[in-house]
Amino acid sequence: MKQRKIPMRKDIVTGEMAPKKQLVRIVRNKEGEVSIDPTGKMQGRGAYVSIDVEVAKKAKKEKTFNSVFSVDLDEDFYNRLLEYVEHQQARQELIDNDKL
Repeated sequence: MKQRKIPMRKDIVTGEMAPKKQLVRIVRNKEGEVSIDPTGKMQGRGAYVSIDVEVAKKAKKEKTFNSVFSVDLDEDFYNRLLEYVEHQQARQELIDNDKL
């Protein structure tokens, strides 16, 4: 059976390439609104960040998405991102533990 190609994307915070499933897409739409894109299919310009709490904290500290999307994001966006990443990281750990 032919092995499927794994889509890779670049983490905007660390600069490392990773499988798309290990990243969260953040998108800016035409109206300039920035949001978390859990499906990865929303319209607009996207950037990726790892599902890793430490990387999300670094993005918050450096206000990475302010410069990436040329917008002024408030602290609330970064707090929601951190909560989302914490949740997704916990889910991945549970799934990985179930496979053992």
